[in-house]
Amino acid sequence: MKDNSAKRASFRSSFGLLVALAGSAVGLGNLWRFPYLMGTNGGAAFIIIYLICIVFICLPMMISEFMIGHASKSDAVGAFRVLAPGQKGWRVAGAIAVLCSLFIMCFYSVVGGWTLDYLFKSLGMAFSDVSEGQCAGIFTSMVVSRWEPVIFMTVFLAVSGLIIWAGVEKGIERYSKILMPLLFVIIVIIAVYSCLLPGASAGLSFMFSPDFSKVNGGTILAALGQAFFSLSLGAGMVLTYGSYVKEGENIPKMSLLTAISDTCFALLAGMAIMPAVFAFGLSPSEGPGLVFIVLPEIFSKMVSGDIIAIAFFFVLFVAALTSIISMLEVVVACIAEEFRMKRGAAVLLTLAFVMVFGILCSLSQGVLSDCLIFGKNIFDLFDYTTSNIMMTFGGLVVVIFVGWKMKKPDVFAEYSAGGKFVHPVLYKVLYFLTKYVAPVAIAVIMVCGLIK
Repeated sequence: MKDNSAKRASFRSSFGLLVALAGSAVGLGNLWRFPYLMGTNGGAAFIIIYLICIVFICLPMMISEFMIGHASKSDAVGAFRVLAPGQKGWRVAGAIAVLCSLFIMCFYSVVGGWTLDYLFKSLGMAFSDVSEGQCAGIFTSMVVSRWEPVIFMTVFLAVSGLIIWAGVEKGIERYSKILMPLLFVIIVIIAVYSCLLPGASAGLSFMFSPDFSKVNGGTILAALGQAFFSLSLGAGMVLTYGSYVKEGENIPKMSLLTAISDTCFALLAGMAIMPAVFAFGLSPSEGPGLVFIVLPEIFSKMVSGDIIAIAFFFVLFVAALTSIISMLEVVVACIAEEFRMKRGAAVLLTLAFVMVFGILCSLSQGVLSDCLIFGKNIFDLFDYTTSNIMMTFGGLVVVIFVGWKMKKPDVFAEYSAGGKFVHPVLYKVLYFLTKYVAPVAIAVIMVCGLIK
């Protein structure tokens, strides 16, 4: 097996690795999709199903992806070349994972630009005195504009590019150590404030009261899909970060802590949003509009709402930023290592591609809205293709590779760091889940995503 460890950067500490992984997992979906799905699918009943999906399906998959990166000490394409030499089919699967991260960035950077735009709007007190319905007009005029979202997307990409340019230790790890704890502190403060509002108890009831009458097959699929996509599985992010981990790291423990951090943030986000939504008698079923239309209207009615708005949109911006830097690192690492290109050049090349297609995604909300491919505008096409096809395919490849291709002794050595961390019985359970349960569940997600 080729050893790349001597020439690769690495995370200096377990905490640095944890906050980087948590930053990759924590994103915009935690701030609006998870609370909405939880409330409309049985509240606490949905949480129970979600946690079961995390433990029995997504955690084995995350460990597997982590392990492939750690064992190979290579990028998403090189990892399969190292672990399956001479078998080009596996490298193609790795390339698809890299393309998945690249394509996600094309539309995610647009939304990241929206978060930065709204942060600046809140700093300018744009939501201090808005009438009912006015926030919808503000949002619409922004997304259909030719220049406004493109300018903020450019700034958003520039910030993420500078972090990645600095490298693993001085860029990803350093800024994750600052941004992620700050993110959690601010969301806790907002959650406490929201829960103390008059009438907030209805929002907490909406989230946490179990209603098993709403649980059906769709609920299970919703929980499984949210768990899968929330943890950034299948797009090479965990694999790439895993390749920067030093020997002797407890991979199962680190994966579990990442899943716990991601879930806790999602619950805190729900407690920050839903009590306020119900306290002011607004609808929680707005999807993305909940963040960009409903919440600004709520902030205008709150005591100290201007300050809360600034804090919230800063949280939103940081969540988007920490997620996109993990995607950017997947692509940059692959280009730099596979084509022997300097890191700075790889960053610029990647950003140039994302800028071109990001502009098209942005304009597809306005002047290019009539340009449809397979019935979808460019933004929705990138979203659908990555979420419903590429990520699930990548996840399926990972668990099949670990469960059916790698040798059992090698898998056990990576799971347990030579037997130090995982008891043989627990290993057998994890291996069974990886080999038999996770592939079936992922295949179900893929089929359902294609036919919906």
